[in-house]
Amino acid sequence: MLTLNHLHVYHGHLHVLKGICLQIGKGEIVAIVGANGAGKSTLLGTIAGVYSPKAGEIIFENEPLPYGKVEQIVKKGICLVPERRQIFGDLSVKDNLLLGAYHRYRNDFQQVMRDYEHVLEVFPKLKTMLDRPGGLLSGGEQQMLAIGRGLMAKPKLLMLDEPSLGLAPLIVKEIMKLLRQLRDQFSTTILLVEQNVRAALQIADYACVLDRGEIMMQGKAVELLDDERVKKAYLGMQNKKEYNIAK
Repeated sequence: MLTLNHLHVYHGHLHVLKGICLQIGKGEIVAIVGANGAGKSTLLGTIAGVYSPKAGEIIFENEPLPYGKVEQIVKKGICLVPERRQIFGDLSVKDNLLLGAYHRYRNDFQQVMRDYEHVLEVFPKLKTMLDRPGGLLSGGEQQMLAIGRGLMAKPKLLMLDEPSLGLAPLIVKEIMKLLRQLRDQFSTTILLVEQNVRAALQIADYACVLDRGEIMMQGKAVELLDDERVKKAYLGMQNKKEYNIAK
């Protein structure tokens, strides 16, 4: 579905992504893990069109993406749920959700409303607070709202940047189970950037370890979860029981 070929991205003179090569198949959850400053958010932003690569190419469904054309990329079926959620605090839950379908609201209103009802089935808790301003929701509720808003774009590829950021372990577990549900029940392809390495690897099919703009390791997520190098570098401070998503 998505192929990155030797992708190089700069922020000014800073070389942030250094020759990234990656393939994502339809219906997969792929996790990108690593420390702060590794280039994870820049990678998602480049795919979403926020940044333009200096070299390399991004192929989506056998066609090159139009670099820097965010709206066109959304229309092609790629949606980014950004770090820290970035919902509209003064708007209601309902309005936040509908904004996710802004690019097709006028031309496909009936389908948009069907998708809206579908999102509320996925997130029944949001159905109880449709008129509540988004800024009054808890962190976990805001994350559900942000993911729901992303689903309203009808994405073929849903990208999430640090969905567990600032959330309690039980809420993290709930969010990760939800992502696996989207993959299993709706065949949603997911690209997940996450500092919570254990939680990400427990639900992903495939994973990459990004370090200083380069992919240092990649493979099946279950294999990386058991890799001693990953355990030593990323899992030493994480409580295994808190993030046992599988149970």
